[in-house]
Amino acid sequence: MSRAPQSGMRAMTVAGIMSGTSADGIDVALVRVLPARRNPRRDVPGLKLLAHLAVPYPAAIRRRILQAMNGVNQSVAELSRLHWRLGQLYADTVERALQSYPMRLDLIGCHGQTIYHQATPQRALGGNVACTWQIGEASAIAARLGVPVVSDFRPADLALGGQGAPLVSLLDYVAFRHARRNRVLQNLGGIGNLTMIPADASTDEIFAFDTGPANMVIDAVMMECFQKPYDKRGTVAARGSVLEPVVREFLTQPFFQALPPKSAGREEFGREFTARFLSRCRRHSRRDEDVVATATAFTARSIGLAWQRFVQPALATAPNDFIVAGGGAYNPTLMRMIGEELGKYGQVAVKTSDDYGMPVVAKEAMAFALLAYQTWNGLPGNLPHATGAKRAAILGKITYA
Repeated sequence: MSRAPQSGMRAMTVAGIMSGTSADGIDVALVRVLPARRNPRRDVPGLKLLAHLAVPYPAAIRRRILQAMNGVNQSVAELSRLHWRLGQLYADTVERALQSYPMRLDLIGCHGQTIYHQATPQRALGGNVACTWQIGEASAIAARLGVPVVSDFRPADLALGGQGAPLVSLLDYVAFRHARRNRVLQNLGGIGNLTMIPADASTDEIFAFDTGPANMVIDAVMMECFQKPYDKRGTVAARGSVLEPVVREFLTQPFFQALPPKSAGREEFGREFTARFLSRCRRHSRRDEDVVATATAFTARSIGLAWQRFVQPALATAPNDFIVAGGGAYNPTLMRMIGEELGKYGQVAVKTSDDYGMPVVAKEAMAFALLAYQTWNGLPGNLPHATGAKRAAILGKITYA
């Protein structure tokens, strides 16, 4: 029988499940989360990664997810089946992780698969509505594993006027804060997000926001031009030439001019955006390699723009570390371009989370293990300075086994 949250905090073994906007697969991180050491400025838990497993989505499932994200007509029945099937796949992946790394779980945190995210209120049905939707039935996971599941993390922040993103900032702070160095954590998933942690900062001194597309546009043009899901090790982009007029044009998009906090998704940089991007590229070049190189440079330049406008002015004189995680960290061409962009603004040490003992593909799954622990213990998981919420909030819903 599952237990209700207890007032006495203890160490827990938690599985974090993440499937991001790239919709390429499921990551499971098995994490040991330790109670916080009492400290007036830094009352945060500790954590240790025990194991990580990444499993790609079956092709038919990924196709159906992308159709849902892109607004392709699907019946209510089809969406409901996808919601429940994802819950089954999440449970399958946790089971596979436990077969390879046997241990007893106390709790599971499941982000779910985002199929729609609109953080800015828009007029709808006679009211102003902001909304987000992550699917993957938590009951299917809890029933299979016999462990409580925390899911649906974003709505509580959104309801308080926040962006519902980025939520990885708490993990960034727990794992990477430093007494003497500024730390900037950049995730390169489908969408890019950034957390800035000044040297010796408390949680209310950091801020975070989405920087724009990371792999999303690169992956989309790779599929259009080469029928491949991504540019493995950036080899295609390395053969191409960057179409500078296209990069400059698309950096004038309203998203890049908006002030943080801000978040993005396929609603801004999905199918329609990619079609416009390809059309502009074709005006300047017929070479597919040039299109991929331009999409890669667009991601790098958007990160450089975020650094110039929002990060550099807020940093003190302490040394700066730029720490990358997410699948884009495996793209040497993208990493080189990012390094070149940041080099324009002074000396910045560009590294990956691997250099600090955290696998680049495990970080987001670890974040939702940590957030599940916070929720189970009745503690907030969002950082209002990062998301723009009116106050800190306990995130998610608990489904009991």
